[in-house]
Amino acid sequence: MLLLLSGQAWADVIVAQHTIRPKTLITEADLLLRPVDVLGALSDPADVVGKEARISLYAGRPIRASDLREPAVIDRNQVAKLSYQRGALMIQTDARALDRASVGEVIQVMNLSSKTTLYARVLPDGTLVVDP
Repeated sequence: MLLLLSGQAWADVIVAQHTIRPKTLITEADLLLRPVDVLGALSDPADVVGKEARISLYAGRPIRASDLREPAVIDRNQVAKLSYQRGALMIQTDARALDRASVGEVIQVMNLSSKTTLYARVLPDGTLVVDP
């Protein structure tokens, strides 16, 4: 909904109903629609629900896309399966994630067998793959 008050356009934007801590998954119960004049604020709950707060979101303050991220499937220091494939060669081992990441992100990991640090992409099932 768009309101025009004294020459200024106001639109319903999404605000946090209460303080939402970083790394928290956002649900509909966490959100309210309020008429506010803020550039860049999100107005569609579908753009927010199911995302993870990147920073603290304070009650009554508008939520921007940059405040959110896709939910993480790998946490820092989590041990996950790491694989590398090139042609017929397939290597699998365990690795420790050196950062938190969501699906598709490339993060630094440490191969637990060799203690080598390398970069791997996060797959939807939480495994890691080294791209050739």
